[in-house]
Amino acid sequence: MNINRVWAMPNSNTFEIKPIRELINKYIRKNSIDPFANKNKLAEVTNDIDTQYDTDYHMDALDFLKLFANETISLILYDPPYSPRQISECYTKLGKSVNKQTTSASYWGKHKQQISRITEYNGICITCGWNSGGIGKKYGFEIIEILIVAHGGWHNDTIVTVERKVS
Repeated sequence: MNINRVWAMPNSNTFEIKPIRELINKYIRKNSIDPFANKNKLAEVTNDIDTQYDTDYHMDALDFLKLFANETISLILYDPPYSPRQISECYTKLGKSVNKQTTSASYWGKHKQQISRITEYNGICITCGWNSGGIGKKYGFEIIEILIVAHGGWHNDTIVTVERKVS
């Protein structure tokens, strides 16, 4: 496993941070999806619940992941809101209700189940967050690379975990 630590200015659009974008470009391939695309067009099929973004779909990420057949996706870019506060801000801005179901750990577990189901053997998932948990061994993934992007000051680091589906 390769672990790198770099410094970069914070950016609410994670994939515009130069070292993160460079890491993604290393792994980009066909049959790629992004359930939280924002304004990014790195994956072949994009989704964002916010209709202001020019994405292929505007669905809840879990419903988007359920669209795909078993073991058909070779790369998933997974950059969800990192905290219940961020989820609440996003949903409230869109006039959607925020509840325990959308902010609980089980909600993210359902995402991981779907990601495991749709990722092909040897497929890659790149997860961004405040920890290196990624999708995890429980769902058949092994970590192959971690990038820690320190933003300085009181900003949380962005941790990018690259995992390969092995079972």
